[in-house]
Formats: sequence, C-alpha cells, structure tokens
Amino acid sequence: MFRIYFLTLILLSMLTGCASVPSFKNEGVTTPSKKGGGYYLDDGPGDNPPENIDAIPDATPKVEPFNARANQPYIALDNKYIPMTSFYPYKERGVASWYGKRYHGKKTSIGEYYDMYSMTGAHTTLPIPCYVRVTNTENGKSVIVRINDRGPFKKDRVIDLSFAAAYKLRLSDKGSGPVEVELIDPRQFSALKKTPDIIHEKIKEKEVSASQVKSPETVITNEPLYIQAGAFKNEKNADLLLKQLAEMKLENTPPFKKQFSEDLFHVVIGPFNTKDEANNIADLIKSKIKISIFVVSKEKN
Repeated sequence: MFRIYFLTLILLSMLTGCASVPSFKNEGVTTPSKKGGGYYLDDGPGDNPPENIDAIPDATPKVEPFNARANQPYIALDNKYIPMTSFYPYKERGVASWYGKRYHGKKTSIGEYYDMYSMTGAHTTLPIPCYVRVTNTENGKSVIVRINDRGPFKKDRVIDLSFAAAYKLRLSDKGSGPVEVELIDPRQFSALKKTPDIIHEKIKEKEVSASQVKSPETVITNEPLYIQAGAFKNEKNADLLLKQLAEMKLENTPPFKKQFSEDLFHVVIGPFNTKDEANNIADLIKSKIKISIFVVSKEKN
C-alpha cells in the first residue's frame, strides 16, 4: 500500500514538472505568469494563447446602435450606476485591470460571448457598445477597444480589459496599472481617417507658403460654466438622475436643471464662476453616484 502511494507521488511530481507556461513569441516581452488577473485571484491567461498577441488588430470604431438592455440604470454591489446614452467628451485616468480565462466564452452584458483574445473591455457607465482609446500612462502604449460589458465594480478601477488588450499595453503580468481612457466618437473617427488623404490632395493642387498661414487667434471667453451630469433619450432616466442629485443635498451648489436639446434630455448643473468650482462639485458627485460627467462652457438650449 505504501509503495503504491509512493509511486503515485512520483508520477504526480513528474506530470507537474512537465507542465509549463505557454511561450509568447514576442521579442523583448516577458512570458506572462499564471498568477491571477487584475481582478480575480483564480483568473489568468489561457493555456493556448495565439503565437503573436501583439499582432491582434485593435478594434475599429464604427457606428453601432446602443443596446437598450445594457444601457439601463442598474445597481451592482450596492452602488447605483447610470450609463451614458450619447457621445460626449469623456476622458478619465485611473487603474485598469483585466479578466481572462475565468470568463472566456461566457456572455457579456450586451449578450455577446467574451473572447479574451479580442480587443474588448468593460466599463460601468460608458454606452454599450462604444469604442475607447486606452493608454498606459507609464510606457505610452495605446490600444483601441470596444466596450461590450459592464464592470469593474472595484472602487479604484476605471476599466476592465480583455487579456489581449492588457497584454498589448504590457499590463498582463502586473495584473493592473495606470491608464487614461478616452471615449471615441465613431463618426469623428471615420472623418479623421480620411483627413490625411484630403490634405495630401489639397497640397498637390496648390502649394501654400508658411507666410500665408495665419496662426489661430486665442479666444478668451467669460461664459459661465456648467456641469453636464447626463444626457438621455429616455426622460425617465433624466428624472431619476435629478432625484438622486436632490437626495445628495449638496450645499452651495447651483440649481439642477433638465433641458431638452438635440433629441436628448440633458441634466445640467450651473452656472459656475470658475472651472475649479465646477470640477470640485463634479468630483463630489462622482464620488457618490457612479456617472460620467464633465464641465461644459455653455448651457444646453
């Protein structure tokens, strides 16, 4: 009996010694370890990754209809979240994490199957689907991912990335890292892709000397500032946000307003006299309600 047990231990140790982490054939890149991902302890890279993850193309921004179910207000871990339902300037810095084999093949919030080797991500309040540029602020590496899931719900995280996206940013080994996330308007992205060709053609038609080019004038404005707390197609969502703002009982804050413009119901706060004043209130609101808000220079009419 003891001999059988001893032989079994030997066989197990031999099998364990044969197991190895898959090799990534990317020069100058360390092989990812099998430690957990940036969020879950039992997560990690897959057993059979593609040979060259760096060659996986970024997501290409395109106009897509928003998913009605995935963009409804929701509660997660006792926090209320109100997703954006339109494209407005959004840029935020924070910590990115990633999720891998634990969720590979499972459905995302939009109903699509998660592929850890595609360029996707999860965000708590950005519209689904949408596209964002994520930049590693430590090394300058940047990728474009498609947001098709909700999360992360940990306080200090701003985005969850697929394993492929995290790898290309060199965050996969560390599990998490500092990033900047910027929302891309796919309509503007398409126009920007055509811009170099247009400029090239115009230069061919007519040479413009440097002396003919006028420097842009600096415009100084004294317009009051406003906080846009949300923009919704459904008026009920705007009313819900107004109610949440009222329940916060913020002191020395300009009035909250609901305005209809550009086929959307906007929730705005203001006017503010200085940008610092507006940013302070915006930061206070974001600390209590999980929404994406920003300061604008004029009120919606």
